[in-house]
Amino acid sequence: MKYITFPTLIILFVACNTGRSFKKAEDAQDAGREFIRASLDGDLEKASFYLYVDSTNKYLMRKWKKDYDKLDAKTREQYKEASIMPIAIQPQNDSVTNYTYSNSYKKDTTTIKIIRVNGEWLVDLKEIVNTRK
Repeated sequence: MKYITFPTLIILFVACNTGRSFKKAEDAQDAGREFIRASLDGDLEKASFYLYVDSTNKYLMRKWKKDYDKLDAKTREQYKEASIMPIAIQPQNDSVTNYTYSNSYKKDTTTIKIIRVNGEWLVDLKEIVNTRK
């Protein structure tokens, strides 16, 4: 009986431990901020939590992660230490908001679209706009 119980407990423990959990965004600004922070930190799991999941966004996230992983350690650290600098958060309607921001490391201005799907605010990267200042 001991031999059956111990493996069963291990399987149960592993099955219940699904990894980190994240808080759903309360609004578009919250979703944008959490996604951007996770992106700057190189945290694919957290960034993906705030991402609208479709094949294009999955592809863009994989590409972003691959490019991020190629950065040298110093550059990654500078991104992690960077502050998010919101420039404009503009609702287009009750389900779409454009979030324009920069960060204190790179001065590029980027606009991401945040959409509400089934009551959840999620980032949609398909229409990302990156403008150098």
